This record gives sequence, C-alpha cells and structure tokens, in this order.
Amino acid sequence: MKKISAFLFILFLASCGYQPIFLNNNPKNFEFQKINFAGDNDINKKIINKIKINENNLSQNKNKLFLSNNYSLKETSKNSKGVIQTYKSTLLVNIKITNDGKIIKEKNISKNFNYNKKDNKSELIRYQNQIKNILIDQIINDVILFLNSQ
Repeated sequence: MKKISAFLFILFLASCGYQPIFLNNNPKNFEFQKINFAGDNDINKKIINKIKINENNLSQNKNKLFLSNNYSLKETSKNSKGVIQTYKSTLLVNIKITNDGKIIKEKNISKNFNYNKKDNKSELIRYQNQIKNILIDQIINDVILFLNSQ
C-alpha cells in the first residue's frame, strides 16, 4: 500500500509541473540600474556574484538596489575565571529596491550561529570563517527568494 501511495505521489508531482525553487538549470540574472553597497564589501561581493546581480545604467529597468550588511562576533559566555566559553556570529543584511526614490520592496534578513570556543586559536579563526560563509549562503537563499518574489 505504501508503494502505491508513493508512486501516486511521484506521478502527481511529475504531472503538475512542480519544480524546486532553487533549480539551477537556468539561473536568472537580476539587473538593476544602480547598485549601492554599505558594510563589509567582501560579503556584498559574495552575495552579488553568487546571485548574478548586474548593474546596467542603460537598462530599461529603472530600479535601484541598496544592499547593506552588518557582521558581528560576540562573546556570549565566560567561565568563572573569565575565560570565553561561547561565541555568537550574527549576519544582518538589509536589501532595498527603489524606483524614483520610492521604496518598492525592502527586507531585513538576519542569521546567527552560536558555538563553543576552540582550544587552538588558528582553528577557532578558521571555524569562525566557515561559519561566516555558511551564514552568507543562508542569506543568499533568502535574498534569491526575495528577488524572485518581485
């Protein structure tokens, strides 16, 4: 019985035109007349390059994109001797689309991650960079959904 219901479910999905949102067979290029940045340039460049957002002054699309970010690393707890035990990495991105000075769409996207300290300082720095990249990738997924909902 389970096999039959699974077969029917797959048949239904195949016949209804279902496609995953992040299907990369034909990535969409987003084009704006102007793109403005604020915050960490490396984070902004990663977002722009992975999503394939282009600036074209001659574009018929008169929309402008404003992208700002704020990355923070905080100590969240210490032991009784004052030694740091846990950290929290937070990435906040504000994305705004305007046309003729009027805000068309705006969204704040925030992702964070809590983790324990590492004994080795270089291992901790490498781990924090990995976490930062993971947070950027999570933000990118949300930005793609935001831009596709236009």
